[in-house]
Amino acid sequence: MKKVVLAGGTGFVGQDFAPRFKKLGYDVRVVSRQSGHISWEDRTAIIEALEGADMLINLAGKSVNCRYTDENRKMIMDSRTETTHILGEAVLSCVHPPGLWINSSTATIYRHAEDRPMTEQDGEIGSGFSVEVAKAWEQAFFGFKLPSTRQIALRIAIVLGEGGVMEPLTNLVRFGLGGAQGAGTQKFSWIHIEDLFRMVMFVHEHPELEGVYNASSPRPVTNSELMASLRKQMNVRIGLPSPRWVLELGAIFIRTETELVLKSRWVIPDRIEKAGFTFNYASLDTALADLFKPKNG
Repeated sequence: MKKVVLAGGTGFVGQDFAPRFKKLGYDVRVVSRQSGHISWEDRTAIIEALEGADMLINLAGKSVNCRYTDENRKMIMDSRTETTHILGEAVLSCVHPPGLWINSSTATIYRHAEDRPMTEQDGEIGSGFSVEVAKAWEQAFFGFKLPSTRQIALRIAIVLGEGGVMEPLTNLVRFGLGGAQGAGTQKFSWIHIEDLFRMVMFVHEHPELEGVYNASSPRPVTNSELMASLRKQMNVRIGLPSPRWVLELGAIFIRTETELVLKSRWVIPDRIEKAGFTFNYASLDTALADLFKPKNG
């Protein structure tokens, strides 16, 4: 039986991926801090799960939707680098290691960009805490030299699916606050969760692919366009804008950081498209139309 190991598989993306893999006939093993799954502390069980697996997909990491206190910064960093080290050591201990290890990374690794798009080839790495986390995460991952395991880091943009970032965004629109955030000119790079899963399967099926890939739609939008598309899908005519000072104030109350909405992420999936991957949801309107369509049953 085909086997996939989802490390950090109880989060938003992992909960979506698990049933998709099961539908394709995979035995799905989950490594998590939650009970009922393989514990991060149980190195023997992790090695056993990885033994003979087709794929290891690492999605582990504390949410960045929090205030960047010293304690949270440490947890955000450690939850990514330490889990990656645990998995790398486990892969090295396998007699029959996974053929492919996909590690999450983030599109936030690139600088704030409103002047041009960032590709894997010519994108400029940014600065600041979030970028340092992304760099350390990729360094931890590619620091392992694995003779029998292909390594791919997906620099994932904002994932649109049921839950995740869609909940706070739709709440803003629902309460009449669905206008532009800050200047509204900042770019919003995103990917539909189905295309993210399809990308995972694509790189699995193409053994010549390795290294870093941007996991984002080829058609990013501005923040203003994002909020307008959401209002259209939700039939909400009015959306009050949120100036930067309002966002800064609100972020303190809801214990998050404005970087999540104000940083301009202009990311293009150059390498994966050149490899032949096509998106089912290339435009934001088609992605949102799918997410808002009535679910059967």
